[in-house]
Amino acid sequence: MLDMKYLRKNEAEATQRLLDRGVPAEKLQELLALDQERREAIQQVENLKAQRNAVSDKIAYAKRNKEDASEAIAAMQQVGAEIKALDARQAELDEAVKNLAAHLPNLAAPEVPVGPDDTANVEQRVWEPADYGTRPQALADTPSWLKAHYEIGEALGILDFERGAKVSGARFLYYVGDGARLERAVYNFMLDEHRQEGYTEMITPIVVNDTAMFGTGQYPKFQDDAYRVEGLAQTYIPTAEVPLTNYYAGETIPSEDLPIKFTALSPSFRKEAGAAGKDTRGLIRLHQFNKVEMVKFTKPEQSYAELESMTANAENILQKLGLPYHVVMLSTGDMGFSAAKTYDIEVWMPQQKVYREISSVSNTEDFQARRMHITYRDDNDKLQLVHTLNGSGLAVGRTVAAILENYQNEDGTVTIPEVLRPYMGGQETLSPTAHY
Repeated sequence: MLDMKYLRKNEAEATQRLLDRGVPAEKLQELLALDQERREAIQQVENLKAQRNAVSDKIAYAKRNKEDASEAIAAMQQVGAEIKALDARQAELDEAVKNLAAHLPNLAAPEVPVGPDDTANVEQRVWEPADYGTRPQALADTPSWLKAHYEIGEALGILDFERGAKVSGARFLYYVGDGARLERAVYNFMLDEHRQEGYTEMITPIVVNDTAMFGTGQYPKFQDDAYRVEGLAQTYIPTAEVPLTNYYAGETIPSEDLPIKFTALSPSFRKEAGAAGKDTRGLIRLHQFNKVEMVKFTKPEQSYAELESMTANAENILQKLGLPYHVVMLSTGDMGFSAAKTYDIEVWMPQQKVYREISSVSNTEDFQARRMHITYRDDNDKLQLVHTLNGSGLAVGRTVAAILENYQNEDGTVTIPEVLRPYMGGQETLSPTAHY
């Protein structure tokens, strides 16, 4: 949620910054007009109530002195009716202002590139393992044996999309044998790394209420993309960001505890309503997938340093797995609704010769904290909103996909990255018979 005081005092600047996020100027004008009417209604009610209180004292005095107060009483009855009508109008305006404000995205940080979509994103850096140039995957001419991750998984018998569709529908799957072990190895490795980096590991609810979804910015704008619990105001989480960030909803965090860092593995559920026809095969865009999430609560002056740190934490996973990637700063038109600044980390998928998003790391500044009322006390003992950050550390299925493609061998086997072998009992390769 944006700060209404800022919007009132800086209308021209806010209009331009919202235009950069694709919001027409009329939306802010409508919001500010309703807000002005709401504040005028509040002032009118306060004036009428003050008038009623003053006259009530005079009526009481007149009655004590057995004087006629009927005219004053009638006038106050009319004032009471006006107050009731204004109260009702104020309630309508409160709801209208809240609804309009809830649909406005966060304002971008000054350094974020302005643009309509991902074409305006700016690459920050590229990373490859030292030996990557010697791998067949790095050749300009793709070897004929190089397969997509879903082809590899099906050939090895470790990914079963057909039975997943039979039981649950499209974009669901079974991990089988070594596929399940590999997925488990990946997320246990991630959690162990993040714990060593100072994150507190959590197991969260996977069903949250509508207030929690509103708090992190998924509702009301993206309600159609959520899996709802029928008959209840509850939702299966699209990411552990929601329960992790709402952990402190409505609370004041002791200043000395900041920054606070959480990590959690959870299933994530998304209808992918706006992704029809995209990535219909494989692990890239599923309706249910595992993700290791990172969340931070910080003081405002710490948050951008913590954004860089969180991005480095996600990059560390890829580097230790030996997976090539690059980091891009998202433009104003490509950022998520709640973000003020976002880095996407995209892993290299050699069969398609494209980078695919595997982590999105964002600073939301106080946008989410204002919705959730999460505060701390500053050095002057005044309540201030914390800044919240979130990022994937990483999307587990996409990491498995990247491992299968980047570590596949000509004989159809897949080499297991060295850091994962302790989690798989020392196993070094995946082969078509290893899962039986």
